[in-house]
Amino acid sequence: MSNLSPFYDTFYWAISETWPMLTLFVVIMTVLKISRVVINHDSFIFYKEFYSLLFIIYILLLYFLLLSTENATSGMNFIPFHEMTRYQIGSKAFFYNVVGNIALFVPFGYFVSDYLKAKKVPHILIVSIIISLTAELIQFKIGRAFDIDDIILNVIGSIIGFMGYISIRAIRLHLPKFLQNNVFYNILAIIVLIIIVILFGSIWGLRV
Repeated sequence: MSNLSPFYDTFYWAISETWPMLTLFVVIMTVLKISRVVINHDSFIFYKEFYSLLFIIYILLLYFLLLSTENATSGMNFIPFHEMTRYQIGSKAFFYNVVGNIALFVPFGYFVSDYLKAKKVPHILIVSIIISLTAELIQFKIGRAFDIDDIILNVIGSIIGFMGYISIRAIRLHLPKFLQNNVFYNILAIIVLIIIVILFGSIWGLRV
């Protein structure tokens, strides 16, 4: 559990720092979507809308985590595996800098694969390289380090996300019919929403 604490601390810190923006964004998007449904009688499938909202929130958090300059280091590393091999396996530094960089892009790989309906690794590989390279170049421009290892680890995370997407899609095709309808996924989305509110409610001073 102690090795996982850097993940929790970093994620909680990101939420704590961005909650005003995230709250306003969620309220704006929710009000606009509901208003559009009411005015134009558009179809509304809760889990799909919730899924799309989660993706955008993830992108906002990814932006903050990648481009924040707090406690940042500077420099450049063009030698693959040079930085990541400095950390002792199992240490907090290893989990934070190696596993963390992989985990950060797993949702990216999943969301983007679903959006692109990707069927092969190259479909997500090119996208993740471009995005991660762009992030590293921006980091260097704003005074942070450019590290080729971060790109490698981010791409690995994206590929893991792609594999998760392929696996879940394959499983869904073999589920019973009642587990493939919108009602079931709407219920799952509501459960996830409740969990999110409970987990991060303390940021708004809520107590369950």
